[in-house]
Amino acid sequence: MLEDMDRRIVGALQVEGRASWRRIAEVLGEAERTVSRRGTLLLESGVVVVAGWHTPGAASIISVRSTPQTLKITASALARRPDTTFAYTLTGPVDCVTEIRTAPGALPALLYDDLPGTPGLVAMSTLPVMKYFRTGFQWQPDLISAEQVAALREFQPPPQSPDDPVTPLSSDDRAIVRALATDGRMSYDRLGRTVGVSEATARRRVEALRRAGTLTIRAVVEPQQLGLPVEAVMWIKASPGDVDTIGDALLSHSSVRYAAAIMGEYQVIADIILPSRQALHEFVTRSPALARARAVDTTLVITALKRSGVLAADLRSARAAPD
Repeated sequence: MLEDMDRRIVGALQVEGRASWRRIAEVLGEAERTVSRRGTLLLESGVVVVAGWHTPGAASIISVRSTPQTLKITASALARRPDTTFAYTLTGPVDCVTEIRTAPGALPALLYDDLPGTPGLVAMSTLPVMKYFRTGFQWQPDLISAEQVAALREFQPPPQSPDDPVTPLSSDDRAIVRALATDGRMSYDRLGRTVGVSEATARRRVEALRRAGTLTIRAVVEPQQLGLPVEAVMWIKASPGDVDTIGDALLSHSSVRYAAAIMGEYQVIADIILPSRQALHEFVTRSPALARARAVDTTLVITALKRSGVLAADLRSARAAPD
């Protein structure tokens, strides 16, 4: 688990992944040299990955069953898809769950032609997302104060919708998105040289893409490094009039990493991260957010192969914190 200073640096990067070490140090009230050294170690060790994300289109939760012998192969194949946001293996009747974004009109081909060819897949269920209450990109587990969050935040992107219209990108914008997908903290000077535009143009385009919500810069870290080793997916049944009430109530809990209204047998899905199974039990049985739920099925996350668009392989060294 990370030390307090490192957790606060992670919290700052989750708010503003491109913030300079000087700016982060000012907001945290720490020495710039210390913040720069520790922050650089976090990034170079792979404990934290800061990357850009752009995959527009309608969102669907895909729950998958496979054979025990092929579960890792199936889940890994889903995680490696560029259109998946997250991919988890689970306890219970669903072996793997993932979120996939599809361009307009592409869902039939995905379901009939593409996904059935996934190695080891036995059965799948498609649950279209109707509304986001919180996405993984928005998750901030109270590592820094609300005042520090406000001081750091440079962009307030519009709320994400699962069916936001797909806005065509220029060739320069596509190149910028690709470059930032590999390094979300790449300097504007280097980004401009990589893309073949001026530093000023690179800065202007990145800011425009972020304000429009087309480009998201996020810092991804394994929750266990933050002292939150227990992760679960909750499948919540609710009456139609209670769906938004439950979803909005879930937002009051910083432990809820992701929550969305979905179609199908369950009306709300939530990804929750907590310090212990006892804390999970108390949340499921006592949380006011679930008081109006008709039923809650809880499945533990065994392995997160991808979260917020970042493959687990890129966070592999997160098992050991920097000195």
